[in-house]
Amino acid sequence: MKKSIFLLFTSISLLSSCSSDDSDTIIDPDPTPDVNAVRLVTDPTFGNILTDADGMSLYFFSRDTKEQSECNNDCKTAWPIFYKADLTLDDGLDAADFGVITRTDGDKQNTYKGWPLYYFFNDNVAGDTNGDKVGNNWYIAKPDYSLMYAEAQLIGRDSDGNDQNFTSEYVVGDELTFYMTSSTGRTIYAFVNDTKDDNNYTAQDFSNDPIWPIFHIDIDRLPSILDRNDFGTIDVFGRTQLTYKGRPLYYFGQDTNRGDNYGVSVPSPGIWPVVNTDITPL
Repeated sequence: MKKSIFLLFTSISLLSSCSSDDSDTIIDPDPTPDVNAVRLVTDPTFGNILTDADGMSLYFFSRDTKEQSECNNDCKTAWPIFYKADLTLDDGLDAADFGVITRTDGDKQNTYKGWPLYYFFNDNVAGDTNGDKVGNNWYIAKPDYSLMYAEAQLIGRDSDGNDQNFTSEYVVGDELTFYMTSSTGRTIYAFVNDTKDDNNYTAQDFSNDPIWPIFHIDIDRLPSILDRNDFGTIDVFGRTQLTYKGRPLYYFGQDTNRGDNYGVSVPSPGIWPVVNTDITPL
């Protein structure tokens, strides 16, 4: 009887010892893979889009032209902000393109190429993209937009050099106006004296190009309000310039900060209009 008790005690001791020794080396047979905070997901309609770790779509707001959120109060309820302090990224995304802002309400929010990132309250499951083109000022967040579509107050300057608000009709007044920008928010203009597919501004030696630089980029992906077929290219003394509805496109050299649109009043209001889908084709 004593021998049996001894053998039982020895077996229990050995079992406990083995369990203790192995506890540091047990491997989860079905580990959960790490998922990045921002994912690069292929959508059948939009191509590559940005989502969170759960696959919920992220969005840009056209009014956020100055790297600050213009979506507050009720807007913020419908478009919850996206923020992760530890912003791990999928391959194909560049950490230099991401940033963080502190909103006017004190909350922090992640940005991509200066555009704050949001969710849409009516996206219910991963893969939903119901927020795209809502109000013509919300667009699915993509890493490869060639251009962006902005909506902001036009601010030129008066004869004394002071800031002055203009409407879409280029008269003094307050109004939000739609217009195209580069992917990073630089305003794009047309010239009223240009003719169809013909640049009538740029000098052959490009001596005046620093004032109104010709604009060109290879069109890849566009916000859904823009039609790729409306764009073309022309040759300007050996350089390529992008056109929209036959109108050559330019930057303004004195737009030094993101969101500037000072060109609307140079040399007088309306000579260099911003460019949007309502512009008259040439």
